[in-house]
Amino acid sequence: MSMMVIARACARAVVSQLHVRMLLLSLWPFLASLALWGLGMWWGMQRFIDILQGYFIEFDLFKSVGETLNLFGLFALKTLIVPLLAMWMLLPIMVITSLLAIALFAMPAINRHISLRHYPQLELRKGGNIIGSLLYAVGSFILFIILWLLSLPLLFFPPLHFITQPLLWGWLSYRIMTYDALAAHADPEERKGLIREHRMSLLIIGVITGLLGAAPTLLWLGGVFSFVLFPLMAGLAIWVYLLVFIFTGLWFQHYCLAALEQRRKKMRERERVIDANAATDIDTEVDQRIDPSAEITMLASTEALMK
Repeated sequence: MSMMVIARACARAVVSQLHVRMLLLSLWPFLASLALWGLGMWWGMQRFIDILQGYFIEFDLFKSVGETLNLFGLFALKTLIVPLLAMWMLLPIMVITSLLAIALFAMPAINRHISLRHYPQLELRKGGNIIGSLLYAVGSFILFIILWLLSLPLLFFPPLHFITQPLLWGWLSYRIMTYDALAAHADPEERKGLIREHRMSLLIIGVITGLLGAAPTLLWLGGVFSFVLFPLMAGLAIWVYLLVFIFTGLWFQHYCLAALEQRRKKMRERERVIDANAATDIDTEVDQRIDPSAEITMLASTEALMK
């Protein structure tokens, strides 16, 4: 793991993010996510909040929650606890749909943009496709949801919660982004080898970009405090998430293609060394097979001529 390599890939991702094509790239995923979430909230948001409200009333949770909030001087949030909880529970689904939209719509364009501008000589081995990407993403999402649900009790232990959440999002980001970043250029063996060799670096990139997602999270949850501004805040949160994920894709793309290029360079050097050693062994074997009697005859002829 080299922090200089990670930092170099980050700097290149920042420059690429400012390209007009990359800025416009968030448009289609944004419209798709906005349509999906707008329809979903219009159809089921109030129903979902009503279910949570009934659950709180049935089990008298408002009293215990109010007492807990009062300990921290946040008793005024008691009336907002149900919509806040609803938005918090919907947050992973919103992030996952945004991430899936980027993986399906944006990553192929990111791959073409980066490879043509920075790695035009890198061979395309087509080790992945859109079906494989979708299956890989769905499997990662399912495992992530299970782990995220198991981590919910850590909400009562804030230090542990703030440690586990970035790790979970970092793991999910590197799982999905790495597959898509290497789908066109690496074969399955290369992809598995790169992930195994660079797992820690990839996780670090995922965790950092996961922390960048805190800003749109605050926008998403902040919409609860203003019913009038909620649609605007939710839409803005989705768009910022998409920009963060595009930057994440660019960072992973730069890092993975640089690592793949370096790996292939080392493989070519290793093959040249093996070929050189093999050629040396063949020459040695040929020398060892020369007939001794032929050597004696040649020496005798040489001595006769000299006389």
